[in-house]
Amino acid sequence: MDNKQKVTTGKVRFSYANVWKPKSINGGEEKYSVSLIIPKSDKDTIRKINEAVEEAKKAGAEKFGQKFLSGNLKLPLRDGDTDRADDENYENAYFINANSTTAPGIINRQKEEILDQTEVYSGCYGRASVTFYPFNTNGNKGIACGLNHLQKLADGEPLSGRGRAEDDFDDLPYDDEDDLLS
Repeated sequence: MDNKQKVTTGKVRFSYANVWKPKSINGGEEKYSVSLIIPKSDKDTIRKINEAVEEAKKAGAEKFGQKFLSGNLKLPLRDGDTDRADDENYENAYFINANSTTAPGIINRQKEEILDQTEVYSGCYGRASVTFYPFNTNGNKGIACGLNHLQKLADGEPLSGRGRAEDDFDDLPYDDEDDLLS
């Protein structure tokens, strides 16, 4: 695989982050995965992704023949304003879905490994290292996005809709735990 097919994004938002434990989608093979929400204003990341996709198309033509490039190719970069119009988190953004059968390396700003699984979640912000590659299986062909590694940069509003436990409860008005039992 050519290094021209590898991209490190700018600051993106993680969504559908299944990065700690692989999950099966529609009964398929279990994979680690994340949807990367990329602001449309991040022209540099979009350019790098488009260049890597073009390189992956060339690799697909070499691997599967020129016919690979004809017809409908599924492409990884999607427009949040059209493909996820019902989700405000994808507004004015592109997104790519990246996955892998092996666990991604996950680090913080200081490049230290993150072990606390509550630290990286759907809604936080970070950068991703991804690799684009061609596929041609069962009549489907296109360019897929492999997940390599993640770097958390900042916390964000959780996208689970569930919220945080500490936000659901008021502070208790008294200090004595015995009052709770009476």
